[in-house]
This record gives sequence, C-alpha cells and structure tokens, in this order.
Amino acid sequence: MSTTPSPPLFRRVPPEVWVGLAWCAAAGYPAVRLGGAAAQHPGAAAHGGWAFTLADTVLAFTGAALVRRLPVLSVALLLVAAFTETDGWAGGAQVPPGALLAVDTALCLITADRPRRSSRAAFALVMVFLVLHIGLVRGSTVGIFTGTHIGSADGAALLALVAWLVGRSVRQNREHAEALSARAAEEAVTAERLRIAREMHDTVAHSLGIVALQAGAARRVIDRRPERAAQALGEIEAAGRETLAALRRMLVALRRADGEASATLSQGLADLDRLAGATTAAGVRVEVRRHGEPGPLPPEVDLAAFRIVQESVTNVVRHADVDACVVAVDHRTAGELSVEVTDRGRGRGRAPGAGFGLAGLRERAVLLRGEFEAGPLPGGGFRVAARLPVPVPGSVSVPGPVPVEGAGA
Repeated sequence: MSTTPSPPLFRRVPPEVWVGLAWCAAAGYPAVRLGGAAAQHPGAAAHGGWAFTLADTVLAFTGAALVRRLPVLSVALLLVAAFTETDGWAGGAQVPPGALLAVDTALCLITADRPRRSSRAAFALVMVFLVLHIGLVRGSTVGIFTGTHIGSADGAALLALVAWLVGRSVRQNREHAEALSARAAEEAVTAERLRIAREMHDTVAHSLGIVALQAGAARRVIDRRPERAAQALGEIEAAGRETLAALRRMLVALRRADGEASATLSQGLADLDRLAGATTAAGVRVEVRRHGEPGPLPPEVDLAAFRIVQESVTNVVRHADVDACVVAVDHRTAGELSVEVTDRGRGRGRAPGAGFGLAGLRERAVLLRGEFEAGPLPGGGFRVAARLPVPVPGSVSVPGPVPVEGAGA
C-alpha cells in the first residue's frame, strides 16, 4: 500500500476552477457596489442587466480556461470582464477591490506556477490597467482629480500587489523545498555509495588479508610441514569462495535496484563504431583509428576504456567548439591498452584535471593501475589519453584494483 500523502486541496483543484469560482463569488458584488457609485456619480454608465452579466461571465470563464496555457491573455480577458461588469470604463465610477477577485486569483496562481516572465507580464498588465483607471476617477489618491482619501480603485491596486506577493512567496517556498529535496536525494546517493564502499572494503580487505597471511604461512612451511601448508591452502580456498559469494550477493542486490546495471557492464570498445555514428549524427565527426590486433580484454578494462572515450567525446561536443575529433585505440604494446582522444578545438574552460568528468575518468584508470593524462595541446586543441594494463595470455599475474588503505595486507 502506498504511503505517499495526497496533495493539499490547493493542488488537487485545477487553477481554472479556482479562477472560475473567484469570478462567481465576485459576480454579485459589483451590482451592489455600483448602485452606491451611481448615486455618488450620476455620470456613471448604467449596468446592462443579466444579459450583460452573462456575456461577461462567458468572457471571464474563457480567461479562466487559458490561465495555464496563455496566462497573460487570461489576465487580459479577466480584466476586460471585470471592468465591463463594473462599468469601470466610466470616468466617475471606481472599480471595487472585490470585483477583481478573479483577476487577483489568476495573478496569484500564475505567479506561483508559471514562468517568471509570464508572472511579471501579467502583474504589469494588471497594474497598468489599474493605474490608468485610478487616473480617471474621482476620490483616488493619485488620480487626475485630486482626492483626499484612498478610494476603492486604490484598494484594488493594493490587493493586486498583495496577490502577486503571495504567489511569489508560494513559488519561492516550492523552489526551496525542491532544492532541499534534491540535496537530500544527492546526500542519500552519497551515503549509499559510502555504504557500498564500506561493505566492499570490509569484505574484500578482510578476505585478502586472510589470503595473504595464509599464503605466507604456506610458503614458509611447505617444505618442512606440508600438511600445514595444505591446511593453509584450504583456508585460502574457503576465504576466496566466501568472498566471491559475498560479492555476488552484493552485485545481485545492486542489479535489482538498477535494472540497467547488467546492460551497462556489457558495454566496451566494440561499441565505438556506434558511439562514433551517434556523435557524427549530432554534428561532430568522430574518426576511429585502431592500431594492432585486438585481443581479449577483461570486462572491467573494456568498460573503463569505453567510458574514457565516451566521456572525452562528450566533452568535445560540449566544450571544444569543433566539428571533428580523433579516437585512437592501440593494442600494439603487450600487456597494455592505450586510448587517446584529440581535437583541434578551443577547449573553452577546460584545464588539466578540471571538472568532475575528467576526475571520474582519472579515477577509473587509477583503480585499474593505469595512467591517465588530460590537457591542452601545444598547437591548440585538447588531448585525453589513458594506458590500462591488460593481462598477457599465459601470464599468472592479473592486474587488479589498487589496494585500499587499511586493508591490512
């Protein structure tokens, strides 16, 4: 059963409905308010009756329906409907604040949810309407006809300002909550990586420590006490099997958490042509040059070499401002695989060792006891190169990750 809480009522009800309800709540108020305005200002235009109100309502509902798709047009239609319904075009009648309830509701919702440009445009439109209106009516503070008190139109402008500020506050609170959520997710990922690293260290370092101790003991007593050497070799076998079982369980758990893990592990230098084709289609031609006869590669070396080339080509596309690059894969040196990516671009903002991408590539190479270089070329451009050790056929030694500090080996 899902434990996700349901969103609040404000989020469950669409913005169009809120604006429509605000118009309905304000529709009956202008007639009462205009009765007093007409008595005070005989020159005010008379209201057109129920048919007039129905037409304004249709116009207001059209504006409400556009509040998310065309926010500025929505506010314009609502303003026209409110000013028409209240006879706000007449020079002697002030628009009451309650008559603009739908406009203020739409302004608040637009400011809270829509892009900032739309929010500012809608707010400017409302304030221009109201300032022009205030300048034409009597009894307003800043009007052409000087008054001595704050009139209804002035209150409508203040209410519109409050609606915009409320929407802005809602937006800032949501953005702050999203930033906190993203930071919490990032911290959770970091904590999970540290947990996995600790488990790997505890499992591998402990077992390798036992293997090293038992192997040393077996070597020392193999001539004088062969039975003790056999016992030590049995301990080594048991520790190795236990470690492999623990690592297998960990990998199974990780693959269940991330369905793409197995697909990611299967990538390698055989996918270079596909990578080159996709990058060329994106506008940067990738020339792949292979030297020597390719031989079998350990999966971790194959994957690391492919990732180094992939990230380097991605950096060329993003930063080099060039239309071509060269990828060289060299198998000619026994026991070593070399990959190199060069371009002749400007390499804006790139320096040796800068950026998380290059740091990750260096880490991949170092973990495999390889070498990594990245930096600008003397004649212009940028070069990324890595040399990864590869086990020679028939050799007993197999390159592995660098020892972890504190392993006790």
